[in-house]
Amino acid sequence: MTHGRLPLMAANWKMHFRSGEAARYLAEFLEPGLDRGGCEVLFCVPASLLGEAVAAARGTDLRIGAQNMHWEDAGAFTGEISGPMIASVGATHCLVGHSERRHVFGEDDAVAAQKLRAALRNGIRPVLCVGERIEERRGGHAETVVAHQVRRALEGLAVVELEKVALAYEPVWAIGTGETATPEIARHMHGCVREALAALH
Repeated sequence: MTHGRLPLMAANWKMHFRSGEAARYLAEFLEPGLDRGGCEVLFCVPASLLGEAVAAARGTDLRIGAQNMHWEDAGAFTGEISGPMIASVGATHCLVGHSERRHVFGEDDAVAAQKLRAALRNGIRPVLCVGERIEERRGGHAETVVAHQVRRALEGLAVVELEKVALAYEPVWAIGTGETATPEIARHMHGCVREALAALH
């Protein structure tokens, strides 16, 4: 993210919560006096809860986003959700390239790039997730992998489009492996992301 922009603190609900639970949960973040640390706060919720969550957050500074989207705006894609669908309920953000989409569902950098452009096309702020797996980190390829993910997703975009993209570094290698992603490691990888961005523009 560029200097001067509020830090973005995002929560991914993954496949949790049911109808009626979103509003109750979000109400906890609207308690008077709750310190959010000067951050923009985003909740990425399951598709079935998008409308409910947007309604619960209406009139507040909480942001609601989708966890996934298709790169086409309409079509015969059973089970998918499109950018126009997400925008029509008032959600403002969407995760793109999340590690689970990449490694569980087989989505590659090209798919992430398509989805990111679909989000921008529909007025949705994409949150691009990048990060290396344990074998890539142990092999000394962490910086190369992350830089490639950034470049592949963002190459060809105008500066005005890049300014609408948030970047999230996911230390995929630290999930369930016993390894720890220290603040120093995160800062180093953030630096790699910034260098990749600088190389683009």
